[in-house]
Amino acid sequence: MLLWALLVGLSFPAVGLMSALPPLLLTALRFAIACAGLWWLARRSPSFVPAWRVLPLYALMGLCLAGFFGAMFWAAHHATALSMATLYVCVPLLAFLLGLGFRVEQAGWRLPAILALGAAGALGLALAEAYQQGGRLSVGKGEVVFFLGCVSTALYPVLSKWGLATGRLPASAAVRTFWSLGLGGVLIGLVGLALEPLGRLAEMTASDLLLLVYLGLFSSALTFWLMQRATAALTPGAVTAYGYLVPFVSMLLLFIQTPERIDWVWVPGSLAVLVAMALLMQRNGNSHAAAD
Repeated sequence: MLLWALLVGLSFPAVGLMSALPPLLLTALRFAIACAGLWWLARRSPSFVPAWRVLPLYALMGLCLAGFFGAMFWAAHHATALSMATLYVCVPLLAFLLGLGFRVEQAGWRLPAILALGAAGALGLALAEAYQQGGRLSVGKGEVVFFLGCVSTALYPVLSKWGLATGRLPASAAVRTFWSLGLGGVLIGLVGLALEPLGRLAEMTASDLLLLVYLGLFSSALTFWLMQRATAALTPGAVTAYGYLVPFVSMLLLFIQTPERIDWVWVPGSLAVLVAMALLMQRNGNSHAAAD
């Protein structure tokens, strides 16, 4: 999940470098590339071909992913990479609350407290960004759309955990990732064909294509395969809590690009995020030790 957080953090600046192309069709292409990368791994599993009764669940999981990435592509040209990465930190709390509703999370105080600490740290990073820019935090249409995408992606690990707990989904993380991305890509592609001009994809440049391949293989196939593997062992809130490292990664990228922006205002938020992650890993380690 640490590798997952690094890949997700790198994806926000990458999306911002792309041209303003149709977000739904772009998401469908991204999922198709991801499925192509996962095919060789998923097809080796004996549970590769799903039962008909599981297809609606895979389709719903795919729509959760498609909703997030569609919102991400659209919001990339209406919000900054750091603001998107910061909004993303609401996902663990949303996943925890949704997990309680699906009975795949246990009520308690320790995990919510860790999630709140991580969220406070991420908010501190957002305030540091606003302070350095001499402005104030504001909510625009880009932030609103991306927040709805965050709600969508928070439901994905909850559905995955529920499917595993009820025996509906197979043990193979590659198979779960392949079919959820595949069915989600088909559904979002059909919506894109109905709502977006297909000819605009012809405006895609060579650099756009390279970025799309990178996002498909690394920021979709690999990240969600890693998430599916972690979902089998952790609860949705614990899995998505690693997203608190995403704005931290974006901050480090910002420092690499503009070292003069290093200032003490970034310290409180960074420390809170790092402490929250240390507590989370300690909690997960204790849970595994107790299980053994």
